[in-house]
Amino acid sequence: MCPARTYLEPRIQGAVLGITEIADNVWRGIEDLGAGVSGAFSDPVIRLGVTGLSGAGKTVFITSLVANLLDRARMSGLRAEAEGRILAAYLQPQPDDTVPRFDFETHLAALTGPDPRWPESTRAVSELRLSLRLRGSGLIAGLRGPRSVHLDIVDYPGEWLLDLGLMGRDYDEWSAEVLKRMGEREQARDYLAAIEGLDPAAPLDEPLAISLAEKFTDYLQQARKAGYSDLTPGRFLLPGELAGSPVLTFAPLPGGVAGARGSLAREFARRFAAYQSKVVRPFFRDHFARIDRQIVLVDVLGAIHAGPRAVEDLRRTMADIMAAFRPGRVGWLTGLLGVRRIDRILFAATKADHLHHSQHAALTRIMAALMREAKDRADFAGAQTAAMAIASVRATVEEVLRHDGQELALVRGRTEDGREAAFHPGDLPDNPAAILSAAKGGQTRWLDGDYGMMRFLPIPPGAGAVGGLPHVRLDRAAEFLIGDRL
Repeated sequence: MCPARTYLEPRIQGAVLGITEIADNVWRGIEDLGAGVSGAFSDPVIRLGVTGLSGAGKTVFITSLVANLLDRARMSGLRAEAEGRILAAYLQPQPDDTVPRFDFETHLAALTGPDPRWPESTRAVSELRLSLRLRGSGLIAGLRGPRSVHLDIVDYPGEWLLDLGLMGRDYDEWSAEVLKRMGEREQARDYLAAIEGLDPAAPLDEPLAISLAEKFTDYLQQARKAGYSDLTPGRFLLPGELAGSPVLTFAPLPGGVAGARGSLAREFARRFAAYQSKVVRPFFRDHFARIDRQIVLVDVLGAIHAGPRAVEDLRRTMADIMAAFRPGRVGWLTGLLGVRRIDRILFAATKADHLHHSQHAALTRIMAALMREAKDRADFAGAQTAAMAIASVRATVEEVLRHDGQELALVRGRTEDGREAAFHPGDLPDNPAAILSAAKGGQTRWLDGDYGMMRFLPIPPGAGAVGGLPHVRLDRAAEFLIGDRL
């Protein structure tokens, strides 16, 4: 009887989780029905999801987008502004009373103060509502009068985004994938040494479990510094109120040994399932399942600088994350009933100002190639997608230097020690296959040289500067994401 019970138990657990998720969705649909019907006949709301791994620039993007919608002098690429139809923009309290407000004013002060600096990274979910007052267009504009559109922007830690890739996986599958990657990384040496000779079927020893979880967390932190992206579970890096809880006290173990009830392997599998049901699924349900439009911010240049393996790791990770999204169009009736799907997704390579504008097209092509799998899935489902190279806040100016009889395109900015520096990171290839093939081939370095990366600080505002924050294509990004709704 015992072997049969050991074999069936994970499947029973998965079935229970599936039934629980279905029940959650049914009740949420009932709760949203009234809000969906009433909302359909009031001011329209666009719920914008800002997605990206840690360091991609989500906080800067939201701050700059809001600042430039409040003061639209730099937003000529937004058609509603170019046509003079945006009468006013103003901030309102966010509609979700249990979600903290995105601290726009503090982040803007950091970017525009006398000694500008980048704002702190996101450490918890937050939200902001920006309302736009619009003049009507077309033949009935005079009869209709001005109308309002509300833009709800949700920010959340990039570390938590990683967990979407865990949806639908079991503990053994996750462990096998993680340990395979760890075997190729120097950062995993201490953890791999800790589990060498370990018997997963041995009875659970809580101090040992805590020690393994701590060593695994140390590995995740070191791997993140080295430029890797596949760092699940994401809450290990930013635990918040879950720090020290059993749901964060597990780690990958070699598979193939089920173990009896109360064994180390069985308990780690149970905690992994609890992490999915109590952490990942509520996060997805409460935030991602309610998104209308999505921007995916990716630090492509940072991954290229880290090397081919980091690029391939980024491609795999983003494909896993995007598999959890629900892209596609929603008909008027399903929209009336509160059903939401993402119908526009923008894949944006950030920090484009670290390159001369002559290389932005190459960066866009690499961005599109990296996200090809996710883009094809979204296109097939009926969503509109686009790739773009942007800089939410421009931190450099461009110049051309003659060197050995040739012109060298540079960017100049203020480094973290306050000095001015001109920089040429290396020319990106016109064909993105040169990057992706080396990455998929497992090369440890680029064969045609390295690509540099510098961290520039925001440019101090000059006297008489135009309103808003300087950017690269932020207005075009806004036009793609929300222009049709304005």
